[in-house]
Amino acid sequence: MPFDHAAVRAQFPSLRSGTAFFDGPGGSQTPQAVAEAVAATLTSAISNRGVVTSSERRAADVVEGARRALGDLLGVEPGDVVFGRSMTALTMDLARTLARAQDWGPGDEVVVSSLDHDANIRPWVLAAESVGATVRWAEVDPSTGELPVEAVTTVLSTRTRLVAVTGASNLLGTRPDVRAVADAAHEAGALVHLDAVHLAAHARVDREALGVDLLSCSPYKFFGPHLGVLAARPGLLEEWRPDKLVPSSDAVPERFELGTLPYELLAGATAAVDVVAGWGEGASRGERLTSAFAAVEEHEDSLRERTEEGLRGIEGLTLWSRAARRTPTLLFTLEGVEPSAVHRHLAGLGVNAPASHFYAWELSHRLGLGSTGGVRVGMAPYTSTDDVDRLLAGVAEVASTR
Repeated sequence: MPFDHAAVRAQFPSLRSGTAFFDGPGGSQTPQAVAEAVAATLTSAISNRGVVTSSERRAADVVEGARRALGDLLGVEPGDVVFGRSMTALTMDLARTLARAQDWGPGDEVVVSSLDHDANIRPWVLAAESVGATVRWAEVDPSTGELPVEAVTTVLSTRTRLVAVTGASNLLGTRPDVRAVADAAHEAGALVHLDAVHLAAHARVDREALGVDLLSCSPYKFFGPHLGVLAARPGLLEEWRPDKLVPSSDAVPERFELGTLPYELLAGATAAVDVVAGWGEGASRGERLTSAFAAVEEHEDSLRERTEEGLRGIEGLTLWSRAARRTPTLLFTLEGVEPSAVHRHLAGLGVNAPASHFYAWELSHRLGLGSTGGVRVGMAPYTSTDDVDRLLAGVAEVASTR
């Protein structure tokens, strides 16, 4: 099925502003269908979940519908999908729960990666430190932006309890070999938690194919509302007892969800999955998602290549995104110009390309960029070649005034 770029763009009302949005890695634009699903749920006759009244059943249907949609997106069963306020909040809770459930203590080890967003580092570091467990670092190669499998395998041991790794760097776009990392971790007897926040916006994520035990993502990075999602392999959540209120449900996955769920946001998340599935073809939603993401990757890769070619021709510009396999996400700095100045100049031209470390704190420091970071350019399915050309012209203007 050909990727109908014009039809995709027409689904996003915010694009009528004329702004070229390259800030999708921090939060994508929202399709009309998602906004309508949120509004319709908020204004419907709805109550807390139950089975007696129609409004109670409506809330239950919204939740179950969202579990099915995210299950299709991530390759898990609906009952293995947990919703929360954000990926960060879910991971914080998960780390504390897992440390207690597995009885982590002195001598136990947790592996984290310097390629990752801090939301897949700090929760595990804090949980390990709280019980005296050891943190091992799998180090990124600053010269290539790669996280070699060997960087993980060399720090694994029989005492490793968990490996936390990203599916794609939100700063550089680097996509490590998750399957190889997961296989090595499992051979050592460890669980694997995947940060799929950035990857889920650009590629098909399938938990079983990736070989991970747990993965987390954020629907607002792939056209949905602001919330977080945790998905697990079958039966895993049954093994753990998270902190919860006494009267709240002890069923799985409900016992991992604190308080009343945001029904309107769950309806929006379902709509976002269906929007993406609508770009593909197939008999099932899963098949349509696979087809859609194949088309999205082809479109985004062509934009990335066009952008890279243009940026490489600008004198004094350093392109930090160098990995062999990556999402359409580029980080650059311009000699003699603060990244924030580039951000402001582009904003004046109607081009949104922010500058920061973007919570990839360890990676930014490993690259020598410190807390300043660089300018991040993120392509999305709605990005056009005109957007790219406007970006390149704006960066060239900044470079010419140095």
